[in-house]
Amino acid sequence: MKNIKVLYLILASFMLILSACEPIVDETNLVDSTNVAGVQLVATQSTPGGNKVTLKMVTPGITGYWNFNLGKALTNEVTIVYPIPGKNTFTYVGSLGAQFFTKTIDVQIDKLDTPLDQDWYDLVSTNTTAGKTWVFDGAGGDGKLWWFMSAPSNPDGAMGAWWNAGGECCPPSDAAGKMHFDLNGAANYNHYETKTATPTKGSYVLDVANKKLIITGSKMLGSAAGNKDGVYSILTLTDTKMVLYLNNSETYGTGWTFVFKPI
Repeated sequence: MKNIKVLYLILASFMLILSACEPIVDETNLVDSTNVAGVQLVATQSTPGGNKVTLKMVTPGITGYWNFNLGKALTNEVTIVYPIPGKNTFTYVGSLGAQFFTKTIDVQIDKLDTPLDQDWYDLVSTNTTAGKTWVFDGAGGDGKLWWFMSAPSNPDGAMGAWWNAGGECCPPSDAAGKMHFDLNGAANYNHYETKTATPTKGSYVLDVANKKLIITGSKMLGSAAGNKDGVYSILTLTDTKMVLYLNNSETYGTGWTFVFKPI
């Protein structure tokens, strides 16, 4: 009898240990606070048809961000000076609670009555519809620094050539080509392998705040040393000069510097 009591005590202790090890399950379920139709987006222009636009998501209980095509704002409200006339579609990406959603709002911009950041004018000219064409600031074998290997992860050393590929022995295939940027209904980008070649069309984002130029759907001049994501750091952008830099060229595993001039 005594042995049976001892066995019961051992079993009871074992059960207590097992129950203590069982995980606590939080059975709280996320629920939607509304549906997509109930999410209200509002766009307000500072002047009728003007290009200074405030985008708001005003429905309580919703979180998310705005994608305004040329960048993103991780907030429910953002004011932008938009550089592209015409009908523009802006997207809000958010969570209803249990599920994610996207919703768009259209804004008609008829005039660029709020000045853009100077970087836009430097890149595409003040005639934003016509745009601007850029070429390398040099030619193969001229000894100048315009497409060259440089220090990795060191923008301050970007103009110190580790290997002057373009100016010495090995210019890129599109060394005599050109690239064109405009804002004619969209952020349009064209790459020309030569001055007279048929262009490869793409688009671009000028990220003024983070000093980035991003090319999509096409390639940058000299992209033989570029990266697949098309993201370049802007070291210099003026009306007469543009210097781009890669921290780490996927091709060479070093830094790489690109120097352009307008024509």
